[in-house]
Amino acid sequence: MKRRKIISIGLISGLFLIFALTYFFIPSFKISVNRGISILAQADIKGLRIFLLGFGIAAPIVSMGLMVVQALVSPLPAFVITFANAWVFGWFWGAVYSWTGAMIGATVCYGIAKTLGRPVVEKMVGTKSLEMTDRFFEQYGPHTVLIARLIPAVPFDIISYAAGLTSMGFWLFFWATGIGQLPATIIYSILGENLTTTTKYAFWAAIGFIALLVLSMAVRQRVKKRLASDVYVK
Repeated sequence: MKRRKIISIGLISGLFLIFALTYFFIPSFKISVNRGISILAQADIKGLRIFLLGFGIAAPIVSMGLMVVQALVSPLPAFVITFANAWVFGWFWGAVYSWTGAMIGATVCYGIAKTLGRPVVEKMVGTKSLEMTDRFFEQYGPHTVLIARLIPAVPFDIISYAAGLTSMGFWLFFWATGIGQLPATIIYSILGENLTTTTKYAFWAAIGFIALLVLSMAVRQRVKKRLASDVYVK
């Protein structure tokens, strides 16, 4: 286990080192990263669409890379990437790229937490945020990740970090994230493909948010009943 942790730390450190060297020594890469982050911070879907189109056939890779960056650089909105992807690639392939990027980002966050531990994660996301997720995990146990992914208002990256600090195994985390993230990805992608104006964006985003909220509440109620029945049986 100790050897595996050393390998994990070396791998994570190596990836960050490669990114840092590329960022600081290749000006075009640095400019692109800064521009992408700036567009995300402004929640500029149209701007992100134009940004992605500028990369031609490499646009899907850039899109997935941005999804990973937004998971690491909090708080950047992931839904902006999902909408833009659908606008650029169509809802199906946009959903594929958004979902894949989100899964990579979640895996990276989980790995960082599992390898580097709570003190490092607290510095990245804040003590209060982790304490909030601690209560969430105490209440729902192994169902926490699935429920959290279904709730639009719950920060994606914090749940990934928090899961890495628990005893939850990687594959349970991976599949719970993948399944839980899928409804939001599909809904936002279908809406994003037809996105043309700010008014339409606000209207459809609100509908999507409500739909996901209703779904998450239904899942939470079912999990509560199941947990209650398990306690009663015991």
